[in-house]
Amino acid sequence: MNKSIKFITFIASAVCFASTVYADDDVSKYTLKTNYQLVFNKTPKSVDNFSDMFKNGMFYGRLRSNTFYFKWDKENSSQDSHTISGLGGSLLYKSANFSGFDFHTGLYFSKAFFDQNSSPVNRLKAGKDVFSRYDYTNTGNKSMAVLGEAYVSYKGFAKTDIKLGRQLVETFYTKSNDTKMIPNTFDAIVLESKAISDTNIKLAYLAKQKLRDHTQSHSVLMYADANAFSSLNPSWNGNDDSAMHKGLTYTALKAAGKDTDSPLIVFDFQNKSIDNLKVDAAFYTVPELLSEAMLELNYKVKLAGFSISPGVRYIKQFDDDAGKIGGAAYDGTTDGYKDPFSLDSQMIAARIVGTYDIYKLNIGYSKVFDEADLITPWRGFPTSGYTRSMARYNWMANTKSYRMELTMNSNKKGIYKDMFIQASILHTDADENKGKYDENYYYLGFVQNLEDMQDLQWRLRLGYADTKKTDADSLDARFEINYLF
Repeated sequence: MNKSIKFITFIASAVCFASTVYADDDVSKYTLKTNYQLVFNKTPKSVDNFSDMFKNGMFYGRLRSNTFYFKWDKENSSQDSHTISGLGGSLLYKSANFSGFDFHTGLYFSKAFFDQNSSPVNRLKAGKDVFSRYDYTNTGNKSMAVLGEAYVSYKGFAKTDIKLGRQLVETFYTKSNDTKMIPNTFDAIVLESKAISDTNIKLAYLAKQKLRDHTQSHSVLMYADANAFSSLNPSWNGNDDSAMHKGLTYTALKAAGKDTDSPLIVFDFQNKSIDNLKVDAAFYTVPELLSEAMLELNYKVKLAGFSISPGVRYIKQFDDDAGKIGGAAYDGTTDGYKDPFSLDSQMIAARIVGTYDIYKLNIGYSKVFDEADLITPWRGFPTSGYTRSMARYNWMANTKSYRMELTMNSNKKGIYKDMFIQASILHTDADENKGKYDENYYYLGFVQNLEDMQDLQWRLRLGYADTKKTDADSLDARFEINYLF
């Protein structure tokens, strides 16, 4: 029996077990928000002895399917319209807490379905993450079965949690971004504390990353090449995120005397000490390569029946030899950049958010200075909440973006009996001197839990790009079903 069949059998057994144990629950054990983050409504309690940690633990299961259809308005030798699907799920286990300690594990599985003859693997777009392209081209395997989470947590200090191991790390610069089949995870130690009144602090040391379409961990900021791995398509076995700096190759880092496995150190800070004012700050550094800092202010003005919240964000990027090694652009090019070998850069963004009843309107603007691209390839997006739309990377140098977004029926519980609807229009004013092009992007998304089966949730996401680049107009359609048990 191969690994895929064993894993499917294991998941099916867990479904039967969980359905029996929790059949009478009125409230779902855990739910899924529109941003793909899980809400654990029921968790194990504290126990008085070590063995009860295991006996009183809880399982959380998930079955999911995800189908991607990408249609180019005009196909050519490098652009194929295609469909690809993924089928899989996850099984999480949380132990009970004993003397401040508990542990969490997460097994994930994904099986891809596509026709290599009509949809070559190197031309797949969003759906590429439902399997490992590296494994497929080297072994022919279209499945992934991975230990996505495995960490120990200690909660012995007041309002403080320390986690050690492979985990989801949700900060401004790092996200699980679980939009495909397996989340983005890190091998890390993370400290989060709310010991200070009205303040949340998170400090993380991330030694390794495992992107969504990988089965092995890899460096946080190294683009693999033939000198890193001798197998086919070596770049797909390192950090090959769409926003990865492709000039920071294994060979280039080695030649510069830099560590190809440098860690990512992240700091997050949120404070609400002043009424109606939310202060966010974040910082990351990859030692001897690159650092970045962010400050954001949002102030809510409450009026009769509705509220208005103006916000502003500023980002400063500090180069520490990464620009000299890889160049000012994250795609590895230097054409059109004022200083082609510096990654010093800045971004400003502003927005105004209005809420009324079940509706929220967000009008945002962002501008990246004409210096260098912003480098954040850990699924945290610098323009998120301002001018970020599905699959759009608009933090290249000398880029201005404008977005209007309307949402309806948002909530924090993750159960959308009333359909959640999100619609936005994004205009990106790019720098043609750098080989970029202006674009209008139209997005429409739906999320709903079935009324008679609230643990079953469907999602439909549609994005259409209307560009000034020849033959670049396209439709990106994604349909997903999640069953949580």
